[in-house]
Amino acid sequence: MAPGLRVREGGEGPAVLLLLHGLGATGDVWSRWEPLLAGRWIAPDLPGHGGSAPLPAYTFEALAAAVAGLIPAETPTVVAGHSLGGVVALALAARRPDAVRGVLGLGIKVAWNAQELERAQALAVRPPVWYHSRDEAVARHLRMSGLDGLLAPDDPAVAAGVREENGRWRPALDPAAFGVGAPDMPALLAAAGVPVVLARGEHDPMNTDEQLAALGVPAVTLPGAGHNAHVDSPELSMGLLDRFRRR
Repeated sequence: MAPGLRVREGGEGPAVLLLLHGLGATGDVWSRWEPLLAGRWIAPDLPGHGGSAPLPAYTFEALAAAVAGLIPAETPTVVAGHSLGGVVALALAARRPDAVRGVLGLGIKVAWNAQELERAQALAVRPPVWYHSRDEAVARHLRMSGLDGLLAPDDPAVAAGVREENGRWRPALDPAAFGVGAPDMPALLAAAGVPVVLARGEHDPMNTDEQLAALGVPAVTLPGAGHNAHVDSPELSMGLLDRFRRR
């Protein structure tokens, strides 16, 4: 197990499916996939999320380096990542060409304007907000991760998203992770060197069909789904993995 990371895993087989969550979430967000997966899977909390230790500074390359050791050498691996996790998946493909054979990027925000980046940088320098009750911290965690209305506050998948200290509660997310910046998608796709499929939920406000199509890789729109398509439509989104199994 990689040092400093909280990791969940299961299944068996020579191939690996590495599951990387989005900003503010944890590896537990893939829990609806687990009963449907036939092979071996690994779902870490990214650094600064859930039970994983923070990083001194957050870049896509640093996040990829932190999880790279989870993939056994020369083991065929598909990486499925949501939003931030999708960008990390692309950086990981460039770092581990011995093993990564494909990337599924779900809900990646590929276009950023100056106002959006300024807001993210402002959030990155704010101290964590502490609450007097777990319920308040859970509500904040669900809002920050975009999971409000998708996961109930008492869902087991929510537990790792908050932490308690001296009777106070806060979301487990390290606010500095908001400062990771905007991805250079053309450069990341070029460096990945493996088949990539990008997908978005039909109702995802973070991206558009046109933005994904312009990147020159297969792009899929999942009908009826939102930004967290892997949570609200697990069967539909994980069905995209068949594209890599056929190769």
